Amino acid sequence: MRAPPPRFGIVASRFNGPITERLLKGALRALRHHRIPRSRIDVVWVPGAFELPVAALKMAKSRRYQAIVAVGCILAGETPQFAYLAQATLTGLALAGVMGGIPVTCGVITARTWRHALARAQHRGLNRGEEAALAALEMVKVFRDER
Repeated sequence: MRAPPPRFGIVASRFNGPITERLLKGALRALRHHRIPRSRIDVVWVPGAFELPVAALKMAKSRRYQAIVAVGCILAGETPQFAYLAQATLTGLALAGVMGGIPVTCGVITARTWRHALARAQHRGLNRGEEAALAALEMVKVFRDER
């Protein structure tokens, strides 16, 4: 009997929504391309990038998912908050994976300008959400191969 396809969670930030929506579409496209049905993917929206790690950890600890993909966009402003927010978010996502015991991949763009962020969220070609979903697929295989 063949095992069902893995179940994926995607946690997405509403802040900078036009970018994040492109990242989400990229992640969904990559999973669909690898035959993961939409019914095996849950998307959870959070207010901003800072909230991504706690939602990813909660999803990981639920044991419903084989991997979590986080997507969001942090843009530089005129204060140093950008750097602190980016570091906390990325560190938090890494910790969510370690503490949750499953892969948590990072499709969070950190960019100096809107134009730079758009370049990392292209519909075709470079899309950080798609890259994060592909990394999640690869990590699920690594975890399966360890059994």
